[in-house]
Amino acid sequence: LARAALGRGGLSSADASITPLGDQSHTLTVGIGTPPQPRTLIVDTGSDLIWTQCALFGRRTARQREPLYDPRRSSSFAFLPCSSTLCQEGQFSDKNCTRNRCLYDDVYGSAEAGGVLASEAFTFGARRKVSLPLGFGCGALLAGTLVGASGLMGLSPGTMSLVSQLSVPRFSYCLTPFAESKTSPMMFGAMANLEKYKTTGPIQTTSILRNPAMETAYYYVPLVGLSLGTKKLRVPAASLEIKPDGTGGTIVDSGSTLAYLPEKVFKVVKKAVLETVRLPVVNGTMGEYELCFVLPSGGAMSAVRTPPLVLHFDGGAAMTLPRDNYFQEPRAGMMCLAVGSAPDDFGVSIIGNVLQQNMHVLFDVRNQKFSFAPTQCADI
Repeated sequence: LARAALGRGGLSSADASITPLGDQSHTLTVGIGTPPQPRTLIVDTGSDLIWTQCALFGRRTARQREPLYDPRRSSSFAFLPCSSTLCQEGQFSDKNCTRNRCLYDDVYGSAEAGGVLASEAFTFGARRKVSLPLGFGCGALLAGTLVGASGLMGLSPGTMSLVSQLSVPRFSYCLTPFAESKTSPMMFGAMANLEKYKTTGPIQTTSILRNPAMETAYYYVPLVGLSLGTKKLRVPAASLEIKPDGTGGTIVDSGSTLAYLPEKVFKVVKKAVLETVRLPVVNGTMGEYELCFVLPSGGAMSAVRTPPLVLHFDGGAAMTLPRDNYFQEPRAGMMCLAVGSAPDDFGVSIIGNVLQQNMHVLFDVRNQKFSFAPTQCADI
């Protein structure tokens, strides 16, 4: 049913828009249920399950700004049986079947969520609304934070994502900077075409890679090197590759605020940044940030000049990132590098959402291509 709806222009005709949430995430508001209950979900290309906190789990839920989605107020809610495709094929940290209900537990980095799989009508768009049935998790955040959002909209290539459930051939988004708090559109299907929209630089394309050792749950891209300004950094190319055992590689993850690089690569980038930014360094780490500078008294980050950070991809595509795409000002008087070192156990590099801001990015899932172009996202 959902696939047929997409074929008739379904999701691609919805006017869906993305909004920054605080200084960590970007969200999409969808209506869940019949009648629709509007809920804010974090847009996450790094995970596949669509889920929302749910009244069934009342006391276990984390704080959120909106009321809990209540399946008892919806005529279209139904639990998914254990024999359902999502229960059978979905990859979870833990899963069990009780009374023919599929209970799950999922760990995301420092966060954890649990719940029960169900199906429900999801309504996309503000004026041009489209309603489609989707499998999702009705649950609770057990650890970590949703920054006030109600759940996650999984967009990865994994089985349970919006993209997989609806066989979305391509989608694009353009994240507005956190400081602007402006919305920007999210496009699906035929609407996802960078050539249709105004960009401030060339459209470039590289490949989306498959993981050789496991079912690909992420959008891997072939990052082969980095530059700071005109200086090509001496980074061991092997440290950026996907290894035969499936570890390593580079993913595009809208659900991660910061970017992450393997320890060896991060050290090279950190050294180059320290040589370039002539400001006092803050001792130790500041929360998630591993390198911060003290801004001149009364000064803002906008007054500091830094060369662009350039990500080089196989085939010649290069993503040129100005200061505001790789530095953040988490609090007045402090400027922090929005890049950290990846935990060694998996060694995956992550292109987080700060690096993607004011960049129109397109995931051509069908043809396995990733395209991007610098864009004033709020002007699309």
